[in-house]
Amino acid sequence: MSDSLLYMSRADVESVGLDMGAVIDLLEQAFVEKGQGKVEMPPKPGIHTRPDAFIHAMPAYIPALESAGIKWVSGYPANQARGLPYISGLLILNDPETGMPTAVMDCTWITAVRTGGATGLAAKYLARPDSDTAGILACGVQGRTNLEALAHLFSLRRVHAYDIFATARDRFVEEMTERLDLDVVPVDTPREAVVDSDLIVTSGPILHHPAPTIPAGWVRPGSFASAVDFDSYWTGEALAEFDAVTTDDHEQFAYYREQGYFQTTPTPTADLGEIVTGARPRRERDNDRIIAINLGLALDDMAVAPEIVRRAREAEIGTQLPL
Repeated sequence: MSDSLLYMSRADVESVGLDMGAVIDLLEQAFVEKGQGKVEMPPKPGIHTRPDAFIHAMPAYIPALESAGIKWVSGYPANQARGLPYISGLLILNDPETGMPTAVMDCTWITAVRTGGATGLAAKYLARPDSDTAGILACGVQGRTNLEALAHLFSLRRVHAYDIFATARDRFVEEMTERLDLDVVPVDTPREAVVDSDLIVTSGPILHHPAPTIPAGWVRPGSFASAVDFDSYWTGEALAEFDAVTTDDHEQFAYYREQGYFQTTPTPTADLGEIVTGARPRRERDNDRIIAINLGLALDDMAVAPEIVRRAREAEIGTQLPL
C-alpha cells in the first residue's frame, strides 16, 4: 500500500527465521548483478562523533532483486562498556517503481548475518574446498555469524576461538559448540588461532589507528582469511605475504584508504563481484594464501532485506504504519 509502510523491530526481523544458506544465496545473486555492472551503489558517506566510531549512510539499488533502499548504521566500540551493542541502526526499503518507502526495520540482525554471509561467499570461491579448521579472532556477534557461514559451507573438524576477554571467548565456545555441533576449543593467544587454521576470521572493532597483532609467518600456505575488521588485526608484513588480496568493492576500498585506513595494505586485485562472475581469477593453487577484506556494502543489506519483508508479510510479522 502506498499510504503505509511495514515497521519491523529487531525481534520481528529475527523471528522471520531467514537461514544462513538463504542469505548466502541472496548475496551471490546480488554480487552477480554487481559483477555485471548493474548495481547502483555510491561509496557510503558518514559522520564520526567519537574516536573510532561511525554513523554511515549506505544506499543501493539491485535491479534483479527489485531492491532499493538505504541503511543508516552506527558502530561505537565504547558501547560494550555501556551495555549497548556495537552496531545499531535502521534500514529503509523503497518501491523501485514509485520511490515510496515500503518498510523500515532494525538493521542489527541483518548487518550481523549478511557480513558473515559475505565471508562465506568469498570463502566459497577463494578457500580450499577441503578446508576443515577455522580460527575466530574476536568472539562477538561477527565471530558467531562468520563461523555459522563457514560451517554451512565447509565440513569443519575443529575451530580455534580467541578473544582478548576470556569470558567472551568461553561463552562463544559453549554457545557455538552447542549451536553448530562443532569442536570449538578456546586458545589463549592470537597465534594459536591462526597457525593451525585453514580458514581465519578477524572480527574485532574497526580502528583508525590499530595495533595489529598478526605478524608475517603465522598464516600457513593454502589458508583463506577474512578481515572483517579491515586491517585492525593484520600487520602490513602479514598482508604482504598473501598471494592474493581481494575486497568486495574497489571504489569503497579506495574511499577508505583516502580516509586513512589501509595504509600498509596491498591494493586488492579483484572484488567479489568480479570473482563470482569469473571476470577475475578464483583460487588457482592449493598452496596460495588468500585474504578477503570485505568492507560491508549496502548491496549486502539490500540483497537480504526484501526477502525478510516478503516472509514477514506472509507470516503477518511487524506493524503497518501510516505514512
